[in-house]
Amino acid sequence: MGTIKDYFMQRKNIAIRLLYTILFLIVLELLKIVVQLTVLFQFVYLLITRSSNEPVRNFGNKVVAFAYRVMRYVTLNENTKPFPFAPFPEEIEPPEKPEEKIS
Repeated sequence: MGTIKDYFMQRKNIAIRLLYTILFLIVLELLKIVVQLTVLFQFVYLLITRSSNEPVRNFGNKVVAFAYRVMRYVTLNENTKPFPFAPFPEEIEPPEKPEEKIS
């Protein structure tokens, strides 16, 4: 059996994890807004040029990979704190090759 000190240390660690989770839930809401703005910009760009903007596509892919890591952390499926407490995550999948022109 653990001591009283062990009991309170475990509870302290859970409380700290809860605070980080609340912080990352706020970050997740901000990421949702960033994704929405990225999608809106990409479609306006697509309507004007009939092709996608590669830097924006790559940025969106990186944001999605980061959001995935955040979701894994807040759902207790991963113990490593996401960026900025760890390196920015690698892309999960590379973007598909875009079509030359969308008609």
